[in-house]
Amino acid sequence: LDSLHLEMKMDENGEKISDSAIEQIKKDPELLKQNRRTNNLEELTKDELISRVISLEKHVQQLRNVIAKNGGSELPEALEQRDSGRKFDFTKFKRRHILLKICYFGWDYLGFATQEDAGKTIESELFAALLRTKLIESRQTSNYHRCGRTDRGVSAFSQVISIDLRTNLSDGEGIFAPEGYTGNNTNVKNNEIDYCHILNRNLPDDIKVIAWAPHQNLTYSARFDCAGRTYKYFFPRGNLDLAKMEEGGKNLIGEHDFRNFCKMDVNNGVVNYMRRIDALTVRCIQQENPAEASPYDMCQLTIVGKAYLWHQIRCIVSVLFLIGEGKEDPGVVKELLDVEKNPRRPSYGMAADLPLNLFDCEFEDVRWQYDQVSHGYVMKSFQKLWCLSSVKTQMMRSCLADLETHSEQEINAQVEPLGQLRREKVYTPLMKMPLCPSLEDKISTVAKRRKIDLDQD
Repeated sequence: LDSLHLEMKMDENGEKISDSAIEQIKKDPELLKQNRRTNNLEELTKDELISRVISLEKHVQQLRNVIAKNGGSELPEALEQRDSGRKFDFTKFKRRHILLKICYFGWDYLGFATQEDAGKTIESELFAALLRTKLIESRQTSNYHRCGRTDRGVSAFSQVISIDLRTNLSDGEGIFAPEGYTGNNTNVKNNEIDYCHILNRNLPDDIKVIAWAPHQNLTYSARFDCAGRTYKYFFPRGNLDLAKMEEGGKNLIGEHDFRNFCKMDVNNGVVNYMRRIDALTVRCIQQENPAEASPYDMCQLTIVGKAYLWHQIRCIVSVLFLIGEGKEDPGVVKELLDVEKNPRRPSYGMAADLPLNLFDCEFEDVRWQYDQVSHGYVMKSFQKLWCLSSVKTQMMRSCLADLETHSEQEINAQVEPLGQLRREKVYTPLMKMPLCPSLEDKISTVAKRRKIDLDQD
């Protein structure tokens, strides 16, 4: 329509559409409908506009459900089941404030958090199970908090959420009567709901609840009361010098401004990049040959802290890989931490998402309960996944071993798929790479785009 407006001509009889504009409308008559619809909005009353907005919101939600279904998510179907058929009377049951420890392999999901315009996420499948089992009435009324928000492809061995679930009991730690409670103990039972078992029977094989814990403090939050978070990054040894990687990584321990080791999230109001890393180690965890190092050895980087920045771990891994390959000196970490001298991050790429794992979330005064029957079911499910992955791995390793016997050159590209995307014949050192915008530049850009009124000196 904007291009049509440019084609408008003025003569003594008023506006006249050019021949080329008429031809555009002939080819696409919907342009006229769009224009008419826009004009009609100006003529609508307040109530009519509200009605139109409500109608559009419903349509948007329908489109989101279509996107989620096409992405393989179970959540839309669970919501449809909840809203149709016989209603479950939640008012007859008390609730219990608990924490759930969740393990998942995230490489087939679009991250942990449910996205408005995304499909299958860890959270969408978790809430589908919670709704199907009638443990919650809705997400909005469940007092839900998550400890961490892992990105697309990232896994977790110990993600934790806090939530209010339906309970079979009348009293106990974390049990309370919600607003509107009408129960009279007719639904009370002697044994609590087996939360892990019932949820795991309704979750995919690569998402499982491994433990639960009640908490007496009804405001206790998996997000705000977490005492520490440990991440692990798994990778093959390849041509990496693990000692050099750890030497460089030790410079990160302590409190620093990590703006050069993350993606600055100024759009969401993050302008403070001071964070603390309490421990960092690089270790070989599985040797192919106990007698000597092999490029096929499996290794892990472990980082312990409390809170992290967006993509902080993957940026750290990327820099440590460069050090391990001998392309950078361990001292480059100190250079990047000196934000007075280097306020703009070199435009290096991030390490891959697949090996990253939220390994542990620490909480004080939380007593985890492990149901042995459910635990066995989880182990059996994960052993199935391990079997399929290990068979594929061994088949590929055997193939490579045979190829190596016929090769006249030594090729160690095992780490390459996890590294940066830069492809250069001659490596450009980190401190000579093109630079990203500074924090101040990003703040200025966001302020201008959003037309924020600022006092100008």
